[in-house]
Amino acid sequence: MQTMQKGFTLIELMIVVAIIGILAAVAIPAYQNYIAKSQVSRVMGEAGGLKTTVDTCIFDGKTTVVYADTTVATECFVSAGGSNIQATSANGAIPVVTIGATGTATIVATFGQSAAADLKAGTPKTLTWARTTTGTWSCTTTAAAKYAPSGCPGV
Repeated sequence: MQTMQKGFTLIELMIVVAIIGILAAVAIPAYQNYIAKSQVSRVMGEAGGLKTTVDTCIFDGKTTVVYADTTVATECFVSAGGSNIQATSANGAIPVVTIGATGTATIVATFGQSAAADLKAGTPKTLTWARTTTGTWSCTTTAAAKYAPSGCPGV
């Protein structure tokens, strides 16, 4: 009577481990690029959410930006929830807003904290919304072009 052995040979198991290793070597960098790109898109939306507040302040003639609610009628109160991928400043982890006397404005978000390593390595990358005197907003970022969303060109 002949008995048949069941199972995998050592060489078959080694081939499977090698294939998994090759797939992981390709997938991990692609996943990291995907995460960085999604974080730039997220910050674009977080900072872009402040455009309406800034426009309202400009229309009301308020050019002094404050991040804590005050009763001063000439101050522009900018309020935003903190972000875990933006750098922390004196105002918290929210973008820095500046309003010019001529109706220009900028909203600058700096990557930090839990952002992807490529976004905060060396000089941390930024994403900037800029308003012209005519009220047109444009977006730019210092992040690599491969991470930049379509509406916000990178370098």
